Amino acid sequence: MHTPTIMVVLGNRPQFIKHAAFQRAWDARAPHVRLEVVDTGQHYNYELAGIFLDELKIASPSHSLGVGSASHAEQLARMLVPLEELMRASRPTSVVVYGDTNSTLGGALAAAKLNIPVAHVEAGLRSYDMRMPEELNRVLVDHASSLLYCPTEAAVANLTREGIAGEHVHLVGDVMADIALAVAPLADDQWKRLSTQLDLPAREAFALCTIHRAANTEPDALREIIACLEAVDMPVVMPVHPRTEALAVAAGVHVDLASIPNVRLLPPLGYVDLAACVRAAACVLTDSGGLQKEAYIHGTPCITMRDTTEWTETVDTGLNILVGRDPAALNAAIDRATGSEIAGLIDERPQLYGDGTSAEQIVDSLLEHAEHASHFAL
Repeated sequence: MHTPTIMVVLGNRPQFIKHAAFQRAWDARAPHVRLEVVDTGQHYNYELAGIFLDELKIASPSHSLGVGSASHAEQLARMLVPLEELMRASRPTSVVVYGDTNSTLGGALAAAKLNIPVAHVEAGLRSYDMRMPEELNRVLVDHASSLLYCPTEAAVANLTREGIAGEHVHLVGDVMADIALAVAPLADDQWKRLSTQLDLPAREAFALCTIHRAANTEPDALREIIACLEAVDMPVVMPVHPRTEALAVAAGVHVDLASIPNVRLLPPLGYVDLAACVRAAACVLTDSGGLQKEAYIHGTPCITMRDTTEWTETVDTGLNILVGRDPAALNAAIDRATGSEIAGLIDERPQLYGDGTSAEQIVDSLLEHAEHASHFAL
């Protein structure tokens, strides 16, 4: 008799974090169902992926595809054939994908073409900026999915507007909130060691900055980012994504970035170390979707160097400010984010992303679905 199997397809740094929450819930609630994890290798070095296997105690993936860095089309092409072969061999009752990356789309396309139900964790997010590759991925994956796990009420409403509604849409909260809440005490302990080891500024005396999205790493955009950081009137701690570093070198601006007097460049940080910096920073400057949300969960004001965001509810609370790449807007936002009135907003912020049980709800739903699934045409 075929052993019930759930397949998870992941491939980048945030997806390993999300999977840590999922796997913890899975190990506690579903030992009788096989979990098969496929790492596409979209983030293929230790700093971007492997460190999370160790730090968050995630089991090694069942399969690693090693697709590496490439154009969108090439990454997808490298994923689809081996994913289809693995799915045909395993015959999973559902395929779980996280977020909005090429690995998300690849896993969803391969499964949907085989009539295997797709379970999308972090469904319904919309920035309504179709220039972002991630936005196209979100829309396509949601419309290919049979089980949609939404982190917020706004995400449910977005799906409803697109005609996706019913019992297969679940409001569960956010799995990243599960992990963020769980590691907060450890992150605070970690800060004492980290700040001494890296000689970082005092708590709440610096801004934490991360930049990696395509729109912000084109040559002209990088020059604008550098101008923004040069204008910031406080120390900036900036862990540099390898992709950002490579593109800065290619654009000839890496030396300019490294020479900004108030900016301290760091290598990529592990999840707990990054959480420690988020919790210690006066504010976060970022173009990351996940870090906007984590800053909110940890109670740190966020300034987003984009014109749009998929986490619109953080903007509505006043704890996330969109500034694009405008130095004047950035400085005004920093003044506001570090002003006296922000403390009240932080203390009174609503619990937007669940109570830390999102992964448990998803696992229970998947198990219920698996019990009713008999076979699929492969």
